[in-house]
Amino acid sequence: MRVLVVEDEPAVAESVRAALTRDGWAADVVHDGPGAIEWAGTYPYDLIVLDLVLPGIDGFEVCRRLRESGCPAAVLMLTALDEVEQRVLGLDSGADDYLTKPFAMSELLARTRALRRRSVGERHPLIRVADLELDPTRMSVTRHGSQIRITAREYSLLEFLARHPGQVFSQEQLIDNVWDADYAGGSNVVEVFIRSLRRKIDGGRRDGLIETIRGAGYRLRS
Repeated sequence: MRVLVVEDEPAVAESVRAALTRDGWAADVVHDGPGAIEWAGTYPYDLIVLDLVLPGIDGFEVCRRLRESGCPAAVLMLTALDEVEQRVLGLDSGADDYLTKPFAMSELLARTRALRRRSVGERHPLIRVADLELDPTRMSVTRHGSQIRITAREYSLLEFLARHPGQVFSQEQLIDNVWDADYAGGSNVVEVFIRSLRRKIDGGRRDGLIETIRGAGYRLRS
């Protein structure tokens, strides 16, 4: 799952990014309104953590423009303004939830998890491909009825492939959807994670569910 943090205070932005990364998100950071609109229009974010007071364009207007453009990402608005009218305006502009500054990081993470559960629950409660089953609300994986222990990033990669069974994705496409912008397209990070998933899901077999298409990328057999 990929998140964009829009916050003009670098220290706060880095704290939020680090916490979200530890919680399994692929997190990018921008520091102004125009940058938020540009990045949200470029990458397929699942969540946007949006500060209200921003250089260039404020959070209300950013949220309105994103919704008008059809951006489907959930929006958690961060604001130092705790008046009821301001909170109502934020929700009416398209935000899904809000959090007043100063906030506890544990509450921010809990709210992002709730938004994740809500968004994936609206799509499919469970994902099944052959005898592989993923529960997005718990980030759990079972095969043959047995629980498989995987990391948060491994889960994100496997979930993305499982939502598109039979479809081939290049390394660059997988990085765009599962990793943050710090990873270069030439990195072998996808290969490393595919190898780890194949070991856990398929017992290391190259003829299992996770398939390598030479010269094209990877897919989960349908």
